[in-house]
Amino acid sequence: MTPTGPAELLATWEAGLAQHDSGRSLLLHRAARPGAGTDALLSMPVGEREADLFALRRALFGERMQVRVECAACGEAMEFDLDATLFGARTKTPDGPLRVEEGEWAIEFRPPTVADLAAAGAVPDPDEARRLLMARCTVSALRNGEAVPAERLAALLPEGVQRRLAELAEQSDPAADVTLNVACPECGEATPAELDITSYLWTELDTWARDLMLDVHLLATAYGWSEPAILALSPLRRRYYLELCADA
Repeated sequence: MTPTGPAELLATWEAGLAQHDSGRSLLLHRAARPGAGTDALLSMPVGEREADLFALRRALFGERMQVRVECAACGEAMEFDLDATLFGARTKTPDGPLRVEEGEWAIEFRPPTVADLAAAGAVPDPDEARRLLMARCTVSALRNGEAVPAERLAALLPEGVQRRLAELAEQSDPAADVTLNVACPECGEATPAELDITSYLWTELDTWARDLMLDVHLLATAYGWSEPAILALSPLRRRYYLELCADA
């Protein structure tokens, strides 16, 4: 992956300030795949987007990730480093629909896409969001050979069948969810912690952008250079000029 330049990254950051998670995720995904259109990005399996964002993060900020988690049992704060190369592995998603047959039910469905997840995330009620996601991802549903509307499945499907659908969807797109089980050094209990690459990468980008804008301000004040001229400097040359400003 070719890292996006500082001017483009600043534009991504600026556009994302007024967005929430799904909007920021799309902006970051565009930065990871500059040539892809919005429709193509939204139609991707969630795991493929996550792999792209992990690759972008490695290209921009390196392979080391610092993570802070609070123990769910005792409240102890745990800080540790992760190797970013261990996450975001690309897996091949099924070419056709997945199928679950159990009892009187026969369901065909597909793994959620980025658009499916964004639509469900926009619904404040968790149960309604789950019903919407199931309806969007269902290709066909039969009960004793009779078709059942997808929007009614969440209310009609037995819990065991719904659990089997969720398990099969997770197996078909394992990169869509990265959950760490962190053992607490104080009490020994394990705390599950979701590694949300969109939030993690956005936080890093926000810090980087604000630091870069301060650099631009200092160099523009000292030398009278324009923002494009300063952004065109390599990070090494920018730092050297800042050191000269500090010594002056």
